[in-house]
Amino acid sequence: MRELRILLWHVHGSWTTAFVSGRHTYLLPVTPGRDADGLGRADRLSAGGWVWPDSAREVPHERLRDTDVDVVVLQRPHEIDRCAEWLGRWPGRDVPAVYVEHNTPKGDVPNTRHPVADRDDLTLVHVTHFNRLFWDNGRAPTRVIEHGIVDPGYRYTGELARVAVAVNEPIRRGRVTGTDLLPEFARIASLDVFGMRTEGLAARLGLAPDRCRSYDLPQRVLHQEMARRRLYAHPLRWTSLGLSLLEAMHLGLPVVALATTEAVEAVPPEAGVVSTRMDVLLDAVRRFLNEPEEAERVGKAAREAALVRYGLDRFLTDWDLLLQEVAA
Repeated sequence: MRELRILLWHVHGSWTTAFVSGRHTYLLPVTPGRDADGLGRADRLSAGGWVWPDSAREVPHERLRDTDVDVVVLQRPHEIDRCAEWLGRWPGRDVPAVYVEHNTPKGDVPNTRHPVADRDDLTLVHVTHFNRLFWDNGRAPTRVIEHGIVDPGYRYTGELARVAVAVNEPIRRGRVTGTDLLPEFARIASLDVFGMRTEGLAARLGLAPDRCRSYDLPQRVLHQEMARRRLYAHPLRWTSLGLSLLEAMHLGLPVVALATTEAVEAVPPEAGVVSTRMDVLLDAVRRFLNEPEEAERVGKAAREAALVRYGLDRFLTDWDLLLQEVAA
């Protein structure tokens, strides 16, 4: 397999961290203000302190027209026009391209047509089988390449009899992230909610501060702190497949999750409890809190399952095969 020069925008930090861990050259546009279309490497450490390799290179957007590109990886609808403008080539027609869909459809879900559904000149890649099933993909050729995670290592101690929850912007996103379900969990367990813009969550939900603590931590510290909690709860109703769930499994936490979207595929029975019944989920929380040895055993099974299905090597191999096919 030959090394490729791949143009992509830095959109989703954890996914991009995994993607640029491959053996190709990854070209990341940079704008003077490093806005959403020009973050580049964003000058930061990524998942768990994992440093992006030198093969992930920043390219000033005005120099892209003079840059050799083998494949374009699109992730947002407007990137099609941005690519034509900056690269001077139309993705799918003048340069091979794939479009990665990270999200579940919105609105009239059974009938939501994908933005590239009318195109057959680029490949539409879904990150979950659920996404592929629920989007109307039209005539676009589709593939599924499931997530891969940079392994943070087994860190579970479970020393704190509290429940870890990881979600960004739970107040704004509300029912999408299952924020309204947190008081039900808090009736039987103390929660530690990790993520961006979680401050003031306890007050908004009418919970005592100790019953629902909020943390916004760097990922390296986040992993260590999550692993100290007895279990991980995933109350999200409508998300493609939260990477925080897969990270918790890698860390060795037992999982309690809503049986929605791809979670039913990601969490096998030995790795935790997945259900649409709150009584079943609450019973599982009680059991893991009261039986630390059981929690540890289930958490180890969760880690093993995550390593097999969502390991980095499998992810990069799948992408290698598709990119070589598209570039050819």
